[in-house]
Amino acid sequence: MNQVTELPAPTPAPRAALSPALRSALAAAGEDRIFYDLAGIARRYTALRSELPGVAVRFAMKACPVDEVLVHLAALGAGFDAASPHEIAQALRTGVPADRVHYGNTVKSDRGIAEAYRLGIRDFATDSLPDVAAIAEHAPGARVFCRLATSGEGALWGLSRKFGCSAADAVRVLTAARDAGLTPAGLSVHVGSQQLTAGAWTAAFELLGGVLVELDRHGVRLDHVNLGGGLPALGYADRHGTALDPPLDEIFRAVRQGVDRLRRLHGGALDFVLEPGRHLVADQGAIRTHVYRLTSREQPDGEREHWLYLGCGKFNGLYEMDQVQYRLVFPTHPAAECVPAVVAGPTCDSDDTFPHGAATGLVQVPRAVASGDPVWILSSGAYAVSYLTQGFNGFDPLPYTVLTDGVTDGFADEFADGIADGTAQSAEPVARQNRICLGEALVNGEES
Repeated sequence: MNQVTELPAPTPAPRAALSPALRSALAAAGEDRIFYDLAGIARRYTALRSELPGVAVRFAMKACPVDEVLVHLAALGAGFDAASPHEIAQALRTGVPADRVHYGNTVKSDRGIAEAYRLGIRDFATDSLPDVAAIAEHAPGARVFCRLATSGEGALWGLSRKFGCSAADAVRVLTAARDAGLTPAGLSVHVGSQQLTAGAWTAAFELLGGVLVELDRHGVRLDHVNLGGGLPALGYADRHGTALDPPLDEIFRAVRQGVDRLRRLHGGALDFVLEPGRHLVADQGAIRTHVYRLTSREQPDGEREHWLYLGCGKFNGLYEMDQVQYRLVFPTHPAAECVPAVVAGPTCDSDDTFPHGAATGLVQVPRAVASGDPVWILSSGAYAVSYLTQGFNGFDPLPYTVLTDGVTDGFADEFADGIADGTAQSAEPVARQNRICLGEALVNGEES
């Protein structure tokens, strides 16, 4: 049996090591597919709760809208951050109570607000006076939490303009909510997706503290703070191929200190909510894809470049490849002689390519790879399913498999019970759906 060779660029943090369950599934796969390690997701969830005791988790569904993953997270005690009525309905099918689901999108139509309210949702994000007026009309008596804008500095995706308002606006929004018969319940922030600094969290808590004090002067007493997403995955490299090593211990320390400070400042009962997405699922997912071709072509500037084309790319699972690189494993090429190559997906579109320059973004690829050789793409569990296109250029989406090795026997019963009472879909129809509308793999690799 061939030894698996994991090539040196990029080198992941040890915390993102490939689990035995994923390794076995990838090695056994004969066709392209994405795998999720349910036990690994549970371990990451349990570790997060241990690091931040007393902080409730609302999983950002857009990071991995896979029913089996959502059902298991719900059974572990998580709720859901949903961004549309469709996501709300999917969350509720897991059997989670409606008070553990919030409508976390500040961008909502009147129809969307009314539908969410009909489904039982009573907690709504907001960041503007027109949105408050719409919530008051279509979700009377609801609870609202106002999202504060942050700079997004230190994150790969800053999320700093489309969502959130200033501190002064937040006071106006929440006092208006009170006057409109709504409950001004909380504040929220988002420090940016894949946030790589602890300082961003510290700055967010400073902002939150100032607004809490000002709201208190206006007679508005909140009951919770939503800390949003931003907790990083551990196995990425940046767009230049340099391994990212997020200071996770420092980030958790900053969050714990911030929570303690806000509770003292508030002086009353103050709950906290967190919306992790990629932190829980990215490193617990991996894709088996295959080589289309390794080529060598002279470019117009006279330089010769190697290009590795894979069976997956930006439009069928690797949407985030413009910002991150994923670690590639070539399991059939042990101790291989390698060449630096640009990695690209299979479509007839120039965007379907890893970012690269004269000396950056290149990946070490075995010189002897041939069409059809398997390639494993690691730490690819976040947004792979979410961003799949409906067969762009005729390339079918990837099916997925959820690995249940190491998961308690109760999960199968939970999922079966959910199917019986209509709170979850069966695995077999889900797999059929994936063959129709899900995407392919990732190579060098919004929110959370």
